[in-house]
Amino acid sequence: MKFHYEFAIKKLQPPITHHHSMMMIGSCFTENMGNLLRAFKFNIMDNPNGILFNPISVTEAVQQYINNKKFFNEDLFCLNESWHSWKHHSKFSGITAEEAVEKINQSTFKANDFLKKADYLLITLGSAWVYELSNDAEGTTNIGVAANNHKAPASWFSKRLLSANETIEVLQKMLAALKIFNPHLNIIFTISPVRHLREGVIENNRSKAVLIQAVHDIIKQSEQYYYFPSYELMIDDLRDYRFYAEDLVHPNYHATQYIWEKFVESCIEENAQQLLKSIQEINIAYQHKPFNASTVAHQKFLMKYASLVKQLKEKHPELDLQSELNYFLTGTK
Repeated sequence: MKFHYEFAIKKLQPPITHHHSMMMIGSCFTENMGNLLRAFKFNIMDNPNGILFNPISVTEAVQQYINNKKFFNEDLFCLNESWHSWKHHSKFSGITAEEAVEKINQSTFKANDFLKKADYLLITLGSAWVYELSNDAEGTTNIGVAANNHKAPASWFSKRLLSANETIEVLQKMLAALKIFNPHLNIIFTISPVRHLREGVIENNRSKAVLIQAVHDIIKQSEQYYYFPSYELMIDDLRDYRFYAEDLVHPNYHATQYIWEKFVESCIEENAQQLLKSIQEINIAYQHKPFNASTVAHQKFLMKYASLVKQLKEKHPELDLQSELNYFLTGTK
């Protein structure tokens, strides 16, 4: 008896290895996957602007990295005693404009350098609904689409749903710029499985339909474009509220792990998949908390894993295991 519907997923070509670097940009699901990739020692940079949901904000952010765009104090606005950028998540906000600008420009500079050498760009689109600044928005002019509302009054925004054609157009412009900036870059698209129920159930489904239509029209245009079905794995494979968090919006731990396993199977090179098992063993040992760190047993435990990490580093110098090695050699983090 089958309790869920499994479907075949096309393999990514070429598959990802630990020699590759990957930038990830998009919704909060991007950060879930990014945390797992980072834990398994892949070279990644995720969300240099913070979490982004809609295609326009994603494409504007990528153009910002390509052009190494600098922000200035006048590009920000003050609300609730903090300075914010409409193009960035609130983690880039600051008590002073200078503080916020410094964080924004440092992140952009690092993103520019990383993206020009990256092998993959993973884009997770979350919603086709956009919020444009209205004439009521204080201290802002000609901003267009806001990437984050920063808890501003609802009257500051007007909401609309992008069409599939408009989404295709903005994505194509971004991809054309990326082709010039980094010709060997491979693009992985996915649709976030997170449900945007604050928009409404029907509105969320309309939004996802726009994104799916646009992305599938895009990926037909180049062998360097690939679609990973995060959304379909959640909606059509797992298909059960047991796999959602209490808010019934976000995938829970088990769902995220399941989607991660499917990503590994379809996108990670086979030898790298075997390497993940060794890294997982080291990760578990690194998180171990001894009852008594001075016991002989714990010292033997540290020596065992120090030896394993050294062997792994010698065989795979591309892995950053220095923190783990330092812990197993010294017993302190």
